[in-house]
Order: sequence, then C-alpha cells, then structure tokens
Amino acid sequence: MTNHDTPQQLTLLPSPDVPVQFRLDAETRRRGLQHIAEIRLQLAARQAERATVQHHPARQQPQRSTAA
Repeated sequence: MTNHDTPQQLTLLPSPDVPVQFRLDAETRRRGLQHIAEIRLQLAARQAERATVQHHPARQQPQRSTAA
C-alpha cells in the first residue's frame, strides 16, 4: 500500500490521468450521473417547497403543543 500526500476519489467523468484503481466504466459513470441528477431534482423540489411555505405561512402545518 502506498502513502499519498493528497486524498484521491472516484471521478464520474472519464479522465486518462486517473489511477487505474479509481477508473469507472461507462455504465457506472452513467448510473452515477443519473443518480446525482435525481438527487439534485429532489433537493430543488424541497427548496421550492420551503420557499412556498415561507411565502404562504397559512399553509404551514400546525405546531404540536409540548404540554402534557
């Protein structure tokens, strides 16, 4: 095992200067990029929902009382 001065990580974009142990095949890259796109859509939907709630406070869920 070799020591590295800097951290290394997988890359989803093809690059010839990536060490062989970190290279991904085209199918893995495609699935990874697709998954990232799905996550970004989910995050954008959540952000839009938060923005809608902030602009329309009457739509917020009622707060539960902590008194017993």
